[in-house]
Amino acid sequence: MNTAILLSGGTGTRMGVACPKQYLPVLGRPVLLYSLETLQRHDDIDHIVIVAAEEWQPAVQEWVKAEGVTKFFAFAPAGRTRQHSIYNGLKAAKDCTPNEGVVLIHDAARPLVSPAIIAACLAAAAEEGGAMPVITVKDTVYYSETGERVDQLLDRSRLYAGQAPEAFRFGEYLAIHDAASDDEIAATAGTSQIACRHGMSVRLVAGSERNLKITTVEDLHTFEMLLHEQPETQKGEAKA
Repeated sequence: MNTAILLSGGTGTRMGVACPKQYLPVLGRPVLLYSLETLQRHDDIDHIVIVAAEEWQPAVQEWVKAEGVTKFFAFAPAGRTRQHSIYNGLKAAKDCTPNEGVVLIHDAARPLVSPAIIAACLAAAAEEGGAMPVITVKDTVYYSETGERVDQLLDRSRLYAGQAPEAFRFGEYLAIHDAASDDEIAATAGTSQIACRHGMSVRLVAGSERNLKITTVEDLHTFEMLLHEQPETQKGEAKA
């Protein structure tokens, strides 16, 4: 049994809009619903836990009902940091996910995740322990101690940009959080960071440039443009 945790608790303050970015309408639908539909349609996802701020849960519940999302299992409250939100999602998933199952953690702000990426993450995590989609770094990357001058040129052939979703064997990943201090969870900057720190192996799988994260207004426009370019026969198609 595999459970998806859809993170939708962010405030989207960097976009400078009153409504969190994951709830902004694009072509008449909240951004959240695009990835939620993909998870609902995916054959390898059995349950979905949505992490959302309490004040947004009624609206999300209405969208879930209107879309016929039958895999929705429970809400989890948003935490004070992203990793606290993940931990809340893990605790909510305990009642539907066996220890040997896989938990897939995805950001609602990445609405164009493909079924193939989801399937690759689930399969790799079941075998390896953890999995994360990545894309290669195309630009030359420099390291600077002060931000004022170049200290080192980094080898971009060894550098990868991480994406979501990330997947983990559920029992191991939950146990790490149960044993971690609140300070460690708060200081965790990436979903896989805490797993690697505690000895879990995280396999890299192929991500996609199309799997963009909506952070700015320009990203929102890019998302809408990509939806317009997508053939009608593929819109909403999310079978693995």
